[in-house]
Amino acid sequence: MCADQNARVSVIIPARNEEVNIARVVRSLAKQQGIREILVVDDQSADRTGEILAALQAEIPLLRTLRVESLPEGWLGKTHAVVKGARAATGDWLLFTDADTEHLAGSLAELLQRAEDEHADLLSVSPGQETPTWWEKAVIPFVYVKLASLFRFAEVSDPHSRAAAANGQYVLVRKEVYERSGGHEAVKAEILEDVELARKIKALGGKLLFLPGARWVRTRMYHSFREMWQGWTKNLYLLYQGNLSKMLAAVASLWLLDLFPVLAFIAACLWIAFVRAGGAVTLMALGLFLLALARQWNYGRALGHWGFDPILASYQPIGAALLGALLLGSVRAYRATGSIEWKGRHYATKGKG
Repeated sequence: MCADQNARVSVIIPARNEEVNIARVVRSLAKQQGIREILVVDDQSADRTGEILAALQAEIPLLRTLRVESLPEGWLGKTHAVVKGARAATGDWLLFTDADTEHLAGSLAELLQRAEDEHADLLSVSPGQETPTWWEKAVIPFVYVKLASLFRFAEVSDPHSRAAAANGQYVLVRKEVYERSGGHEAVKAEILEDVELARKIKALGGKLLFLPGARWVRTRMYHSFREMWQGWTKNLYLLYQGNLSKMLAAVASLWLLDLFPVLAFIAACLWIAFVRAGGAVTLMALGLFLLALARQWNYGRALGHWGFDPILASYQPIGAALLGALLLGSVRAYRATGSIEWKGRHYATKGKG
């Protein structure tokens, strides 16, 4: 039985091989007010996830573990897991959150109150990003700055706009509206199930509230470069709605405006140092330096605006190189290879996007 008889929120966490993350997310949620139950759906984990959950159950009475034994045809692993959790949930509100998140003190009570005050049917936040390694510092902030122009918080939250989006790392939704929309069962084969669920709810007349969420939730999305490569290859094509021209334009912008000036400036400096070139090359080097500086300054401003440390702008050239390669890799996966790999499973991409 819940200690808080007024608790209204059922939390649902899909977990597949999450031994690194699962204790942190469960403990951070156990400290929140308003939770009726924490439902972790163990999706055929082959690591210590189940063992850790068993130990946590003795510590956290609100925690229940559900086990997925097989993945039915036509489903993606995550959508199947969260549907299993949603069917077992008893709360008026459902909070879908990922195993790699950490929920900061008081976050659920504040966001639930905000959803109710603004009559939102679905509230989603984009968590703060932890980026301890060089490749995370280079790529993750760059991706989120780009996504902020594709999915504008104000437009998504505007009932008069057709724009719809959500971040699956934190989706708080009224259970009645969720069920009326068909829930995750209606998007069972969608790789971007969060965005598709938001679209269905908005199409029904539901109100979306989409917010930058660093003050409430944080996450470290990937623990290896390979994981990051697979994750963004899986998502970028769909986030750009399969618009090839928009993706190629983004690659051109990244490589020509963010990467090329830096490389050309270095080449010009080497030319000056070793060939002792004249004033024309020196002027060109100065122009390239000013262009690179302006681009880095603008990127730093954007980082600060979206909650990242502006000092991460120093990673701009390598971030531009990698993000451009990721965009092309995502196009290749969806238009040529025909499949992506995620958490040890392969999914067909032909016809998606």
